[in-house]
Amino acid sequence: MAVRGKRYQEAVKLVDRQHLYSPAEAIDLVKSTAKARFDETVELAVKLGIDPKRSDQQVRGAVALPHGTGKAVRVLVFAKGEKAKEAEAAGADFVGAEDMAEKIQGGWIDFDVAVSTPDMMSVVGRLGRILGPRGLMPNPKTGTVTFEIERAVKEIKAGKVEYRADKSGIVHVTIGKASFENEKLLENMAVVVDALVKAKPAAAKGTYLRSVALSSTMGPGIRVNPAQILS
Repeated sequence: MAVRGKRYQEAVKLVDRQHLYSPAEAIDLVKSTAKARFDETVELAVKLGIDPKRSDQQVRGAVALPHGTGKAVRVLVFAKGEKAKEAEAAGADFVGAEDMAEKIQGGWIDFDVAVSTPDMMSVVGRLGRILGPRGLMPNPKTGTVTFEIERAVKEIKAGKVEYRADKSGIVHVTIGKASFENEKLLENMAVVVDALVKAKPAAAKGTYLRSVALSSTMGPGIRVNPAQILS
């Protein structure tokens, strides 16, 4: 079993693992337990009352955080002609078509989000085995397969994040940095939870928000009262 560092052990002492903290208390704690020498990322983890194995209970989408994530996002756009020019003007970091597909097949994946025009999906589709497992495959449900390239790129750059329930029914989403003001982290968290509630599958039964937790990159998990986030 891995031995935790001194900073982590000190941070754990500040957290009552059995207590459900209010959103404001949880934000205070996550900031106080972020003791690393870099600006730690704050992550929200939500356990949903769904059966991820059923196709009618998939939870996936995207939401624009009002205060962004605090991270510079590298955007790749698959497009040609005028749409390629539109992507470049909007601030996309990489733009291309078959040339980019060949580059990725050669092992290059130095980007965070991929966007594609619908007519390029025949090319992008060949990259499914590479991009799919990394969560980089463009998808209409997250707004990354679209002819509205300018809008898509600008939203992603401004802080639009994707969410997707994993095999355990848990959604992990970055909501900012430990250096963010408390109010900004609270608002980002509320926006994500609200989006998850709106994305609730009709087939999901029982308690939907099973548990909610916050943590920083190097810090312990802090349990949050789901009812208080919604209120």
